[in-house]
Amino acid sequence: MNIPQLLVHDHEDNVGVVVVEGLTAGTEMLCVVTNDNSDFRLLAKADIPIGHKVALRDLSEGDTVVKYGEDIGRMVGAAKKGEHVHTHNCKTKRW
Repeated sequence: MNIPQLLVHDHEDNVGVVVVEGLTAGTEMLCVVTNDNSDFRLLAKADIPIGHKVALRDLSEGDTVVKYGEDIGRMVGAAKKGEHVHTHNCKTKRW
């Protein structure tokens, strides 16, 4: 049985959420799109804690971050596909 390591809500999202403990760099993650139950594979390029985000494509400083089909913030640093997206490179637009 394959257990997903990353969940993505919608195909328009540009980040997914790690849903397992101990995800390490070099893991070929099983990623599931919950909107239609499709799946794909993505290589984790860093150790990423559970609940944190992963870039689904290359993101540049200033890009809008989309999760659950919603604008959740902007990139304040770059992240390549498969890299960690968190407070070091992503901030809310609220302030």
